[in-house]
Amino acid sequence: QVQLVESGGGSVQVGGSLRLSCTASGFTFDGSDMGWYRQAPGNECEEVSTMSFDGSTDYADSVKGRFTVSQDNAKNTVYLQMNSLGHEDTGTYYCAIDRRGAREYCSDGICYKRCPQGPGDFPLWGQGTQVTVSS
Repeated sequence: QVQLVESGGGSVQVGGSLRLSCTASGFTFDGSDMGWYRQAPGNECEEVSTMSFDGSTDYADSVKGRFTVSQDNAKNTVYLQMNSLGHEDTGTYYCAIDRRGAREYCSDGICYKRCPQGPGDFPLWGQGTQVTVSS
């Protein structure tokens, strides 16, 4: 049974840093694709960073140069180092191994992307960890 558990979130001042961790059980990150996502209230789910099976990484333009994803195979853990944090980085951060990514929900003709919260119906997502950046 796959389980992803994020940790490392918290409150930090503008300009500060945090390192998020995502530890997997029932699944091996080594040689697999994974992603970090975030969602702030009122905003759509955003793909922040991905790490592919071959170790290549990609980042959203909004975090390039500030965030770094890395992996410790011995601990079966993926990290997201976040530096120079700003208010816009506030949100709930999720790790996921779900290739479908964010889910689109539509109501009254308006559609938006939401980050699923694991495990439950979305076992390939973690439960999320909150990051709050304040002045």
